[in-house]
Amino acid sequence: MKIFLMGASGMIGARILAEAVARGHEVIAAARNPEKIAALPGVTRVAVDANDTAALAAQAAQADVYVSAVSPRSTGDAVTEAAGYREALLAAARTAGKRVIVVGGAGTLTFADGTPVMAKLPDFIVPEATGMKALKDALVQSDLDWTFFAPAATIAPGSRSGQFRLGGEVLLADAGGDSRISAEDYAMALLDEVETPAHRRAVFTIAY
Repeated sequence: MKIFLMGASGMIGARILAEAVARGHEVIAAARNPEKIAALPGVTRVAVDANDTAALAAQAAQADVYVSAVSPRSTGDAVTEAAGYREALLAAARTAGKRVIVVGGAGTLTFADGTPVMAKLPDFIVPEATGMKALKDALVQSDLDWTFFAPAATIAPGSRSGQFRLGGEVLLADAGGDSRISAEDYAMALLDEVETPAHRRAVFTIAY
């Protein structure tokens, strides 16, 4: 397949890129600073701003699927930043007529008792979680072909084990209450979804 990946230089985006390449996919890898994107076989690195609807749509139109791995962490105002990113993403996906898979956030999920995860987050994380929840809500209300993939509470570089659990909108945790996933296993599950869609117009999550 040909994948348009926005945010390819980030911690999660870089691992999605590596997983896609390992599976033989062609990738249009985009970031504000494309020189930070790994130079890999089958990868075309391009400079795109996450708020540039026209540029996003032009690149997405060339691909089979649009994967967005962007977090609102550049300006210090995550809510406003996420709003701009959200509107550009939705408009670009609609213009290009492509399926969009969004790297979401655990703060958009709920606990098993129905309590929003956001209610338990440290104050400094709440703005980003608020912005990502607004994106999730906008996707739900849209007519797009979308998937919102929220990671576990902790996602960090690690190993690619292939041993993980998938769930819906409830945060997953192990028997000790630990909710975590490696970025490598997250990328593996995301590419599984790219190749074999199982969560169209749905939210899903992952954890060990």
